[in-house]
Formats: sequence, C-alpha cells, structure tokens
Amino acid sequence: MIDIKPEHFINRELSWLEFNQRVLEESLNPETPLLERLKFFCIVSSNLDEFFEVRVAGIKQQIESDIVERSVDGLTATETFRKSVSKIRKLVSQQYQCWRKELVPQLQQNGIRFRRFSHLTKSESAWLDKYFHQQVLPVLTPVAIDPAHPFPLILNKSLNLIVKLEFTENGKTGQRLAVVQVPSILSRLIKLPNRSSRQEYILLGELIGRYLPDLFTGCKVLGWWLIRVTRNSELYSDVEDDKVSLLKTVQSQLHKRRKGAAVRLEVSKGCPMDIRANLLKEFNLAKEDLYVIDGPMSPSPLMSICFGDHSPELRDRPFVAPISPSLHRKKDLFAAIRQKDILFHHPYESFESVVEFLQQAAADPNVLAIKQTLYRTGSDTRIINALMAATKAGKQVTAVVELRARFDEANNIEWASRLEEAGVHVVYGLVGYKIHCKACLVVRNEKEGIRRYLHLATGNYNTSTARLYTDIGLFTCDPDFGEDATNLFNIITGICEFNGMRNLIPAPFQLHQKMMDLIRRERVNAERGLPAKIIARMNSLVDDEIIRELYAASHAGVKVDLLIRGICCLRPGVQGVSENIRVISIIDRFLEHSRIFYFENACQPDVYIASADWMPRNFFRRIESCFPIQDGSLKDRVINEYLAISFQDNVKARHLQSDGSYVIPPLKRNEKPIRSQDAFIDLALKEAGELKDLRNRKRQKKKLAVRAKPVS
Repeated sequence: MIDIKPEHFINRELSWLEFNQRVLEESLNPETPLLERLKFFCIVSSNLDEFFEVRVAGIKQQIESDIVERSVDGLTATETFRKSVSKIRKLVSQQYQCWRKELVPQLQQNGIRFRRFSHLTKSESAWLDKYFHQQVLPVLTPVAIDPAHPFPLILNKSLNLIVKLEFTENGKTGQRLAVVQVPSILSRLIKLPNRSSRQEYILLGELIGRYLPDLFTGCKVLGWWLIRVTRNSELYSDVEDDKVSLLKTVQSQLHKRRKGAAVRLEVSKGCPMDIRANLLKEFNLAKEDLYVIDGPMSPSPLMSICFGDHSPELRDRPFVAPISPSLHRKKDLFAAIRQKDILFHHPYESFESVVEFLQQAAADPNVLAIKQTLYRTGSDTRIINALMAATKAGKQVTAVVELRARFDEANNIEWASRLEEAGVHVVYGLVGYKIHCKACLVVRNEKEGIRRYLHLATGNYNTSTARLYTDIGLFTCDPDFGEDATNLFNIITGICEFNGMRNLIPAPFQLHQKMMDLIRRERVNAERGLPAKIIARMNSLVDDEIIRELYAASHAGVKVDLLIRGICCLRPGVQGVSENIRVISIIDRFLEHSRIFYFENACQPDVYIASADWMPRNFFRRIESCFPIQDGSLKDRVINEYLAISFQDNVKARHLQSDGSYVIPPLKRNEKPIRSQDAFIDLALKEAGELKDLRNRKRQKKKLAVRAKPVS
C-alpha cells in the first residue's frame, strides 16, 4: 500500500486557474491568428466571471461559516482564497498587458482600431453626437447619490459609470457621486461609419462618459470611472416534490442571481482611492476583492469583431464539417443505423445528421414515440421544432428539460414552456439530481415489430456548440441499448427503481463503482504481469477516490495516460506514487469536451464513452450515461484515431508537472510537429474527398461502359 498525503493532490481552484492561464497563453501566443488571440482574451474574462460567481462565492461562504476544515489537498478555505487571489492578480495583469502592448497595436496595423474622441474627425464627432442623442440618451437613467437617493442596486456583471459631480445649491458648492448604468440592451461596441476597409470602434461606456454633462445639467462633471460588480450567482434550490414547485423555485432564484452578495469589484484605472474605498464599503468587500482594470472592462462584446465577412488572414483556416462517411448520400437514416452502429466525431463530422435524425423521426408515420434529454439547447430552434412537429403529428413525445443547467436556466424555461404549449410532455428533471446525460430515443413500428433507435453523446443537443466543442456521438438500434435507454427514461420520468442495465452504466447508480472496478482490474493485471494500461480523456478529474485508485494502479506499474482539458487534482510524476501517470491538456480552436475511457484488460481492451467527468457531482449528483463501444471497427477508430492522435499532439498539448504547472515540451530534433485538431480536420476532409473521388470514378466508369456498349 502507498501512503497518500494531502500534498499528493492539487487544489481544485488553483488547478482551474492554471487552466485559465493556459487559455490566456493562446492569446499571448504570436503563432495564434490575431482574431483568435482576441477570442481567447475575451474567453479568459468570461471564465473568470463564472469562477467568481460560483467558486469564489462558495469559498467566501465557507470562510464565513463556523465550519473550519481542510480540503483533500490540505488547504483551508481562507488559504485557498488567498492563493487564488494571488494567481488571479498575476493572470489579469498579464491579460491586460497583452491587450495594451500586443493586441491593440497589431489590430491597428490590420485596420481594426479603437478610436479616441480627441482623434475623431468633425464628421465622425457629428455622427456620434447624433447616435448618442437618438439611440443612447433615451434609455439612460442617471442616479444621484445623496440623502434622498441611497446607493442604487448594481446588478451582477452590469457595467456602470461612477461619476463625481460638483454642484451649487443655495450659494454653496458641494460634491456628490452618481451612477449611470451602461444599458445592456445596446451594443457595447459602436462601429463608426467608414467607407474604407478599416473597422473603427468606440466603446459605449466611453461614449456615455463623453456626454455626461448632458445627463447632469447644472452640475460640473469632475470625473467618471467604469465599475463592475460580480455577485454570488449559484442557485441554491430546495428539494421540491413536483415539477411546478421546481419551476417556480428556479424562476424566483434567477431574480436573486442578479442581486446576490458581491464577491468582486472591478474599477477602471485612475479611479480615486477614496471612491474605491467607498465602493468597497458599499458592497461589503475588502481590499483583496478589488481589481483595477487597465483596458476594456468585461471585454466579451469585443468578440463580435471576430465575426463577419472580413480579415480571413487573421483567423484559423476555414472549416465546414463534412457529413460522416457512414451516412454520405444515405437519405434514410433509420436504414443506415440498421446496417451498423454509427459513431460521430464532432465538430469534425457534421452535427446536421443528428438534427436530421430528429426531423425524420418527427415526419415518419412509423415513429410512435420520441424521448429526449435537453440540457443546453442554444438558439437554433430546429430540434425544438422537430419535437413540436412530432407531437402535432400524433406521436408520443417526452422532453426532459434540465431547468438547473447553470446560466441556461432562463433559456430552458422558455423552451420548456413552448414545448408544453405544443403538447409535448415536459419533465423538469429529477428531484435531487441534474439530468446531464445526452440521449434521444426513437420508437418505431416496423415489419419485424417495434424497433428502438438511440442517439447517445458526450455533448449537448446544441448546434452552435457542436461546431465548437469536440464530442462523440453514437447511433445504434441495438436491442439491449434500446432496453437500457427505455429504463433510463422511465427512471427519470417516473418512480422506478434502478435494477441494473445491460450496456448503459448510469450515474449515480453504477458509474463511480464501475470506474473504480475497471481501474482496480488494471492494477491486478499489472501485479500478475499481464498487459495493463489506462487512457482517459475528460474535462475534469476531481474525485479523490478515483485519484487514489489511479495512484495505486501507477504504483503497481500500470501506465496511465490522461488528457484533461481543465481541472486536474491528480499530481503526476511523484516518485513512488504517480511516476507512471502522464497528464496533458490541449487548448486549441475547439473546446476539448469528449469523455473517453480505455482499459487495456490484458489485450482485450474495453472502451467507454460518457457524458460524465470524474467529479463527485457527476458521479453522485447527476444523471449521467456511460456506454461501451462494442463494434470492433468503431472501437479501433476510437483507439487509433481519437485517442492516438490526441496524445501525439506536440504543438498544443501542455504537460502537467508535479508542481502543478503546465509546459509544452520543446520539439526533439527532427520531430515532426503534430497539432491534433488540425490532424482531425485533415482526416475528415480526406475521408470526404476520398468519397467524392470514389463517386467520380464510379460515374466515369459508368459513362465509359455506356460508350463501349456495342450498337445492335
């Protein structure tokens, strides 16, 4: 037995911050196309927003409670908070230094400029004056702060101007503060009219600052500064006994999210010390909660610059995912699935086949029922429309809509309402658990009898993220899978006990124990001198029991390769504990999101695909699905393509060190650079091209045969 100590674990919060550091490094990387660097710059900030809203908020609540305990890595909540603040300050400093010294100058060199009012032409100033008075001024609400007007509520993540005013009243001169909220309904990025190819912008906050005298007539504006407050946004819903009360609870808590306890204050550089102190007091924050921003505050709106028909040379090479070779020119998806199981690798293969599967099911008179989970659906209405069309056609349609999908609650409530109005049977999750599995079950009446078609996946039914996230999906009509899926939906929608399944391994019922058993099997095989290896890719590795089993396997000689995009609490490379474990993280143009688990099993490998990461919440507080890949050719594809190519990456793959840092090892002499996501793109295009060439050859052969046919 090995002695596992707290220092053998990496703190969860610090590991997440290391992940965001890797995102920032893509913005810092001069090899990354300029507009892609801008995207990563924005993503760093949006990631930090969520970190403060959820993780920092939770740490602060622990500090304020009467319970003092150490996490598995040995840190208390206070120690975690202090170490996190130190890391965040360094990260934010790097981020905005990148903005000022690299991104802005290079964007300007490429015709994308952020203008200053002092440099505007008369015509540009006139255009902005008209724009402000017609579009902006009518929706502004200046709020003075005085005995008659207490400090207004600053909503979560809203951008505001704090204004210092001088006024004269009854012959006496005094000063007071005021607040002006930057309207979220207006674009934060104002594009100046320009007939040239240049793109020139003014930020909305700066425009409002310019015209503050028009808002505070009779006062002298002494100064203004942008401020932004981040609040606790975790929703703490009490367990409810029916879907109506759960719906009402989530709806009511959404309003509270905007007004939760403040956890961070951001102010623009130059904000006076006395105003900073007053704001901290007003929001009940301490100095360590204050962040001074020297650049665009909340830069996510800058992302819009990256879209549109311009500057292709400043972006990643264009890529339109081809249809999976297994479905090419096959109009009847049900017939194709009957022939063999079909595996998808998104975004390298088009998600349109999944949308078409639902649309065909909705229109097919032989389809009797459709059951589907919906976690994050996005703005594309086609999947929702297909479910509503199926109901209109008389089919039995059930949609399991997870209301508590973080930051998508309002969107899901709206979709759920529309589905219910159309007659779809909507189930709002399961008491005590989030529904995170990705499954769509279609029941069809055929000549041979009832047949069930199933789609299982690692990613959501969201056409937008399907173009940006790497995920795995499976089409099958295997009877055992169909029976398992039916039982899974019955558990979610009814009051059925779990009695085991044939192929599916669901959480919270079996998944944790199954993964523990599979890891232990590899350890035992290694101890017996049999081939033993574990390969796993996922978003996060947090569960300490799983980590301990991986340490035990490593100690026994099992080679463990882990591809973990985000949080990893396992510390690799520790002598006598984890020297046989390698951990890499890939940050690239697509978000690595698929979960694949490989176990050598003495040369008879088992491969599983899952919706779950190895985290306590996935194992014990969510309904998740994990399933084996049984078809030999598909299993080979997962092993020799999805896993092998990823672990060959030596361009974007960062290796986790035993001290918790990540490095990209330098290329060895004569080593060929391999960027795995580019390799997957090339592979998908090659397969699509080969299919096209094959069709052309068949057509040419047919034409030649016709020409060669003798005349009778």
